Amino acid sequence: MSRLSATLAVALLLSLEASGKTVKGLFGSEAARQENGQFITKFMYQAGDGGLLVCRLDNPSLGTEKEARLLMYQDMDSDLDNLSCSQRLSRAQFTISLSQEEHNQTIPRQSSPTAWQVLYADRYTCEESSVTPSYADLGFNLLLFNPDSAGNPLDHFSAEEAGLHSFYFLLLLAYFIACCIYFQPLYQALKKGGPMHTVLKVLTTALALQGCSALCNYIHLARYSRDGTGIPLMGSLAEFWDMVSQVSMLYMLLSLCMGWTLSRGRKPQSRPLQWERSPASTAVAVGGVVTQGVLLLWEQYSESESEHHSYHAQRSLAGLLLLALRVALSLLLASILYQIVSTERSTLKRDFYLCFAKGCFLWFLCHPILVLMSVVFNDHQREKVITIGVILCQSISMVILYQLFLSRSLYWEVSSLSSVSLPLTMSRTNHHRGRL
Repeated sequence: MSRLSATLAVALLLSLEASGKTVKGLFGSEAARQENGQFITKFMYQAGDGGLLVCRLDNPSLGTEKEARLLMYQDMDSDLDNLSCSQRLSRAQFTISLSQEEHNQTIPRQSSPTAWQVLYADRYTCEESSVTPSYADLGFNLLLFNPDSAGNPLDHFSAEEAGLHSFYFLLLLAYFIACCIYFQPLYQALKKGGPMHTVLKVLTTALALQGCSALCNYIHLARYSRDGTGIPLMGSLAEFWDMVSQVSMLYMLLSLCMGWTLSRGRKPQSRPLQWERSPASTAVAVGGVVTQGVLLLWEQYSESESEHHSYHAQRSLAGLLLLALRVALSLLLASILYQIVSTERSTLKRDFYLCFAKGCFLWFLCHPILVLMSVVFNDHQREKVITIGVILCQSISMVILYQLFLSRSLYWEVSSLSSVSLPLTMSRTNHHRGRL
């Protein structure tokens, strides 16, 4: 697992490119000519008025000589790709002539959040037969703003990103409060050991990694709110920690279920449940982890040329395959747990397996279900609904599993002192609730 985590770290940090809403770069005549207009960025303005685009040039005289201009398209569709170069450029809602050091373009009032695309073109863009003169590329700094709460164009967040900064702040606050409340009993359970000691360690590590991911996202978005660029490394680290948390949980859940299935019939029924490991269960768990890791990296590579989105968005083929993998793993775990429950004679043990199944299915199925549910929301709400929903559902799943395994650890601690094998029970006493 440590080697796989290191591989994910190197590949992710080298491949991801985070682009904010302060865009710096070069306007290139050759690039504009090859693409019938050089794509610069895309930004979703909020409903109403007050949106603003600011373009600053390094060399305005060069822009004047090349007849450089910015083109803004509202809801640019694929039909424009079938038009000729001149027709494509003429369809722009706004054309901004780049002849001064700074240009400001206000966005007209709109009834709903709308995505605008910005393209660059100059006098050579549609001249197919001529040779482009060897002009230097034109450096620029592009800023895009939504109106803030006071109506001033100072908000760097697009309509798709609005609210995520506040969400991560509240999430970190919840993590901090939970840590203050549950640190002591969790530390005692980890210190005493027991049959599920390793499971609790993996759960704690996965939750800590999610907390690190939330912290990195918050730092990135806090900086982004001020300069529109943020800290790209923090955004990449946030996704990396989340990936490691995902594969850690996947390995634990698959290994637990396969171990319990393969060990049934070979272990006495009176023996407390624990993390049973075998070459077969380890192979299945590692296979699932490697498959998910490859798909996660593939998706990040496929998204690296576009804007920096959360991997929860699932916009590519790799993202769809990730959803299919989660559904397939859910079906596999359902089959395994059904076999265990159907042959289990103890009602209390069946309760344990059923509660464990709730945590597993919530972890695996929340993402595909939320993706399906998101189609009823508007475009600018979908990614936020999926991202926030997945984080909350997986946090709840961890709480369910924590309560389950901590209560078992308390029971096994008592039963190990007895010479009589006691049945596996759900610890529902007020004493145990107080310790949880």
